[in-house]
Amino acid sequence: MSVLNRRSRQITEGTQRAPNRAMMRAVGFTDEDFGKPIVAIANGHSNITPCNSGIGRLADAASEALAAAGAMPQMFGTITISDGISMGTEGMKLSLVSREVIADSIETVCRGQSMDGLVAVGGCDKNLPGALMAIARLDLPSVFVYGGTIKPGKLNGEDLTIVSVFEAVGQYSAGRIPMETFRDIETHACPGSGSCGGMYTANTMSSAAEALGIALPYSSTVANPDEEAVRGAAAAAERVVGLIEEDLTARRIMTREAFENAITVVMAVGGSTNAVLHLIAIAKCAGVELNIDDFEEIRRRTPLFCDLKPSGKYVATDLHEAGGIPQVMKMLLNAGLLHGDCITVTGKTVAENLADIPDQPRADQSVILPYDSPKTPEAHLAILRGNLAPEGSVAKTSGIGTAAITGPARVFESEEEALEAILARRIVEGDVIVIRNEGPVGGPGMREMLAPTSAVVGQGLGETVGLITDGRFSGGSYGLVVGHVAPEAAVGGPIGLLVEGDSITIDAAQNLLQVNVSDEELERRRAQFTPPAPRYSKGVLYKYARLVSSASMGAVTDEHD
Repeated sequence: MSVLNRRSRQITEGTQRAPNRAMMRAVGFTDEDFGKPIVAIANGHSNITPCNSGIGRLADAASEALAAAGAMPQMFGTITISDGISMGTEGMKLSLVSREVIADSIETVCRGQSMDGLVAVGGCDKNLPGALMAIARLDLPSVFVYGGTIKPGKLNGEDLTIVSVFEAVGQYSAGRIPMETFRDIETHACPGSGSCGGMYTANTMSSAAEALGIALPYSSTVANPDEEAVRGAAAAAERVVGLIEEDLTARRIMTREAFENAITVVMAVGGSTNAVLHLIAIAKCAGVELNIDDFEEIRRRTPLFCDLKPSGKYVATDLHEAGGIPQVMKMLLNAGLLHGDCITVTGKTVAENLADIPDQPRADQSVILPYDSPKTPEAHLAILRGNLAPEGSVAKTSGIGTAAITGPARVFESEEEALEAILARRIVEGDVIVIRNEGPVGGPGMREMLAPTSAVVGQGLGETVGLITDGRFSGGSYGLVVGHVAPEAAVGGPIGLLVEGDSITIDAAQNLLQVNVSDEELERRRAQFTPPAPRYSKGVLYKYARLVSSASMGAVTDEHD
């Protein structure tokens, strides 16, 4: 029989470890427990946000399942920031920072306590990449457990999500809806626990985790209130014990091919632009070479065939009922777009996991379209380069009728400035909004621009106004929007050289983002450029700005240009 406590035995065996054992006895260990594998449960439960408010019972189910399977569960808490609640405020700067804090905290505890395995339970947007980064760094037998999606709100027979409320702000400011409707949308949008319901960042990253093979099949689209979520958490915990027995560690699963599978699924379901940033960061932690150009290569060969919000009709619970990510993956596998031989946390390959999944989606649903009748023949997350983005940028092209615009730059130094102008109706058709100094260093923290993009869409300008930023977008954003512009303004990137009225071209079809001025003029401006003073001189945002890399490198804090 293989040794199952191969890592934790350094704190439980031998006379010199009597003090260690004495402390462990105080939290429930007995003599017979010291020979069992010790499994960490990183629990993201919090009542800060509905995304995480229902996670506690999943972590408890995992703990009980681990004990029943012959392991010793050790639970600890991890933090979260609610993207939806902090959106549009200074607090949103801490969202991406929280990804690093979550990853660091899980790594700290698991290394510090010599854990044999890990169950990571998370909900809100940065919980997922933060946990996956830690899993990749630690290289333990590990499973990620998604806290689950929220069920849609209902109003007059229509599904609502949190993005419905952000768009209602724009609709109301433009006089397109009355106050009564505005209030009804606000009060009905979020009916309970679970992460935001469309194919926004949380559901995008849960889908990516399932496709990556580090989460169980069907786990990425389950609704948090459903008992299926509890059963799934218990099954994941049981499986960690199996992974320990097999010594199947995370990096054997998180291979280059597995990341390609994850990107392909993100493209097929219409996932968030944030997936680019997060998957690059996770890959770095796993020691896997991955860059933004890989996303463009995969985009061009992958059709978008799921009709999901924000640019489509349906929510994650609809996708679950329609067959979930396994159905999507089976169609991609049959098309030759997935690596079927990748091992997963089930102990089986992708192809083996999908063996009994139908080749075609059910005819009685319209969430997953037939592969040969997609929404678009090429997916939606395009990598744009040009004299405004030498390191690249990420455009989201779903939900719009045009992929190109040339117009005058409307330059703003913060999200707040831009939103004020939009709500005051100072943005008109043909404008290209520029929001800068919101990058990893300049923000710091790369705030998400959901409020401005939703306001633009809400005013009916989503097809005729462009928006570029060195910040990020929420998974709920859509329209002619380009984020992650790199290098960012704060470090001298070309976006920092723009002046009001410059002609800007966004052309997703040509993968182009450029300012239509001469190279000589850009060099003249660069010679006169003075970087803005750091916005913080103490605390976590100061430390983050000092450590963080470019968005093109995943905005990680342990690797630099």
